Amino acid sequence: MATFNLKVNGKSKTVNVDNDTPLLWVLRDELNLLGTKYGCGIAQCGACTVHVDGVAIRSCSVPASNLADSEITTIEGLAKEKLHPVQEAWKELDVPQCGYCQAGQIMTATSFLKQNPSPNNEDIRNAMNGNLCRCASYNRIEKAVALAAKKMS
Repeated sequence: MATFNLKVNGKSKTVNVDNDTPLLWVLRDELNLLGTKYGCGIAQCGACTVHVDGVAIRSCSVPASNLADSEITTIEGLAKEKLHPVQEAWKELDVPQCGYCQAGQIMTATSFLKQNPSPNNEDIRNAMNGNLCRCASYNRIEKAVALAAKKMS
């Protein structure tokens, strides 16, 4: 076991875990941040997506020990005083069905829109392609990302 500090949602957190413990399990089991979900464990579904230094990553495949100097943002830390425009769009279009994948979808979308604030539908489809939704809400997800881009412009 090793002790190290992480900066999560703007706060410094000290954890004591094995060096190879994935960030996902540190967030969920050590820091009780349950919005980030376990989906596949091999970085293929996107349910565990968080931001590290503003970039969307799959937290199931990155050891937390590698992120000591990074700013980690989870779905719980995305909104400050009010909902992020992506969250507003999700709510406005009633995107989720079961909701399991939605935190990862939203984290992917927010990172994408930061890089491409004026995407077309193909850009959105390509950016969101790696996030799986068991309920197949892909059309609503695409519409919500487009709406969020308009809200952010």
